Amino acid sequence: MKILAISLLATLLLALWGCGQAQESTEKSPPAAKPTAQSQNEKWWKETVVYQIYPRSFQDSNGDGVGDLRGIISRLDYLQSLGVETIWLNPIYASPNDDNGYDISDYRRIQPEFGTMQDFDALLKGLHERGLKLVMDLVVNHSSDEHEWFKQARSSRQNPYRAYYHWWPAEKGKPTPRYSFFDVNSDAWKYDSLTNAYYLHYFSRKQPDLNWENPKLRQEVHSIMRFWLDKGIDGFRMDAFQYVAKDTTFPAFPAGYEKQILKYYSSGPNLHAYIQEMNREVLSKYPVMTVAEGAGDSPTEAMKFVDPARRELNMAYHFEGMDIGNGPEGYKLTDFKQVYTRWDSAFARKGWLSIFLANHDVPRMVSKFGDDRPAFRAASAKLLNTFILTMRGTPYCYNGDELGMTNIRFDRIEDYRDVATLNGYQKVKNQGGDLGGFLATAKRTARDNCRTPFQWDASPNAGFTTGRPWLKVNPNYRQINRAAQEKDPNSILNHFRRATAVRRQHKVLVYGQYQLLDAANPHIYAYTRTLDQERVLVALNFSSDKRTWALPATLKLGGQPWLNNYPTFTPAATLALQPWQAVVVPLR
Repeated sequence: MKILAISLLATLLLALWGCGQAQESTEKSPPAAKPTAQSQNEKWWKETVVYQIYPRSFQDSNGDGVGDLRGIISRLDYLQSLGVETIWLNPIYASPNDDNGYDISDYRRIQPEFGTMQDFDALLKGLHERGLKLVMDLVVNHSSDEHEWFKQARSSRQNPYRAYYHWWPAEKGKPTPRYSFFDVNSDAWKYDSLTNAYYLHYFSRKQPDLNWENPKLRQEVHSIMRFWLDKGIDGFRMDAFQYVAKDTTFPAFPAGYEKQILKYYSSGPNLHAYIQEMNREVLSKYPVMTVAEGAGDSPTEAMKFVDPARRELNMAYHFEGMDIGNGPEGYKLTDFKQVYTRWDSAFARKGWLSIFLANHDVPRMVSKFGDDRPAFRAASAKLLNTFILTMRGTPYCYNGDELGMTNIRFDRIEDYRDVATLNGYQKVKNQGGDLGGFLATAKRTARDNCRTPFQWDASPNAGFTTGRPWLKVNPNYRQINRAAQEKDPNSILNHFRRATAVRRQHKVLVYGQYQLLDAANPHIYAYTRTLDQERVLVALNFSSDKRTWALPATLKLGGQPWLNNYPTFTPAATLALQPWQAVVVPLR
């Protein structure tokens, strides 16, 4: 989660992501010998395509309006048909749902709304039978305040679980200020009268931070990981993991530190020692995939998490691309290209990245990075999926983006369910701020935009539930749904399937060297991928107008496109690209 600035806009955005400080950019890939697949150290988790499921919103099986594990099981054949190989589930553990499952009250139980452990076992079995892997969220920067550990911790200062959390005795006065992403007052210290002390919570008051400086806590986490790995899951996505280590003296930070939150919150003392310990004690004993959500405030810091020589995690999941275009003016393609080129350059020799444009914490990608107007929604959604699936790194595709689902853009605060938006609204109200402006920003950036129920068909509630959905269904489900797109060979859905198939067929799109072309072009994003003797051009028209683009003299097209989101393509020295056209063409 990254923090942008303290302002009306940031009131919402801080709770969504936070902001890192931009690093100096470069637009050139490093000069290097052409890589081979062998030189890239082939791994299954580099070649996989990850499909993220938000369980609460995917498929309801029992009519209570909440998606569940049985619902996912009923859609396993659909998941297999997408050509993805790995499913990432957002938290399904027992939780009071203050933050939709990211506040966990029991790490070894399934949230009753989602089903039972038997349902989970059946889901895992069904996935593995179809050749699909399962990655789970590991949320251990904090727990729920309803976890038994915290109940014990707040019962007495002498309780052995007291040291599982961060406390500040009130007799020492107010603790050193710390910023909270979700708190109405932005205050990460919550007074608890039972023991006359404050506890630390970087996120909501119901998400007290765990004390990783306590070896017993780390052993508990290792035990939880073994529990799920022994069941046969295939990896973890480490939620907010860059925040787990703290300086427990809690030194004062300079004024305005919250505008550079990653600098002060991430990569705390002993963070990498804790991860190396986790790798040594747990991860190294299983053939699994691990990804750090957030990885410091720069590619250099991110590399520390995933440099193979350090024996920590597999891949980094950075947010700098998500920080582009959060304002009403949108984004500049040149900035977008600079970010992805800089990160690719930093990881060209070692380490590995995740490539994504959406997840459960950001708006729908076609509404932010594409053009969700009816005339351009399909083409721009196809282009964005083409980008994700042709860059170097492991692609992450968020459920519904294979259909081109869009932001819902609620008009009323009463329609929102997300703690970040609700608390952000209350904060602005308490300060006498511009509530209309806050809601206008929420229409672009609020997390509930991407959490609306999956649009399966044109039946009531989009086929998601027979009951009342926990969050409103986007009214455009009658036009945008899976059933309609199955029938159309040129749909976004079927283009997505073609794109995953092309990636599987051509390892150049996994391991190939990336080279940016025409960096200053404000409309065209073009790059090559090169592996051994195979070379391919990716040309993307990020605009709603027709554009021409002249190939560099050194490039010669070598045949018909592997992938094209329009019916026709004319090979020529100057490409004529339709609005939001995306072509992947072999070179000779």
